[in-house]
Amino acid sequence: MFKFILSCFYFFLPAYFTNMIPSLTASLRVFNCFDRPIDNGKEFKGRPLLGNHKTWRGLILGPIAGILILFLQKWLFNNCVSTREISLLNYQEIGLYFGLLMVFGAVFGDLFFAFIKRRLDLKPGAKFMPFDQINYVIGAGFFLNLFSEIKIDFKVWTMLLVLTFVLHIAATQIGFRMGLSKNKW
Repeated sequence: MFKFILSCFYFFLPAYFTNMIPSLTASLRVFNCFDRPIDNGKEFKGRPLLGNHKTWRGLILGPIAGILILFLQKWLFNNCVSTREISLLNYQEIGLYFGLLMVFGAVFGDLFFAFIKRRLDLKPGAKFMPFDQINYVIGAGFFLNLFSEIKIDFKVWTMLLVLTFVLHIAATQIGFRMGLSKNKW
């Protein structure tokens, strides 16, 4: 069971980094030239489209980080036997297209649920469980299952939903206690 959990975690590292980098770069106040809302302050039915916290910084830097992690996974697959043993995929067969689907699917999931939160008149940072924790898993799963020839087993997606929910809450709590995050959830 532990190997399966580790394999799922390893498989999803590009999406995890895609999701993590926007918050991290905002907390560190780097790449501020990209710190502009994606929606340019536009509204839909009197409410923000996405909100001012969904920025170009995240849309650009998150996927770049995720793709870099995928390239690292490809290198490790070819050069490290222990990595090959926990890999759910043959990374020699995984191309940039697969990585782009995963990272932009993760971004889409995050933006889609931000749009939904604004429709529900929930402010950025307001609790929206479980979707705040798993939105990018849903987005990446949707994109990969819809557009990729490589199909990921349902058990993997189920494990990722549970694992990501727990990891997200733990990481956010740690970030909150360290002063890196304003939100507990």
